[in-house]
Amino acid sequence: MNKTQRKERAEYRAMETALQTLHRIETHEKVCTERWEELVVELKQLRIATNKHLAAGKKTSWLVLGTVFAAAVLHVALALM
Repeated sequence: MNKTQRKERAEYRAMETALQTLHRIETHEKVCTERWEELVVELKQLRIATNKHLAAGKKTSWLVLGTVFAAAVLHVALALM
């Protein structure tokens, strides 16, 4: 095998390696894109659930605050009688 043939063979191996690498990168990008899309959906669902819980917590806090205020007003009113 002469120098030219060895060079061509090395170039061929390098091209094959580059093509395999590109294929692996492409496959990796597809998998990552799918996982990212799934993550975005999960995050949107988590945001919706969190907002619902916050709304329920806000209602509960207003109920507690209102009850405490009403009890305080009643206590003051009874004390003034």
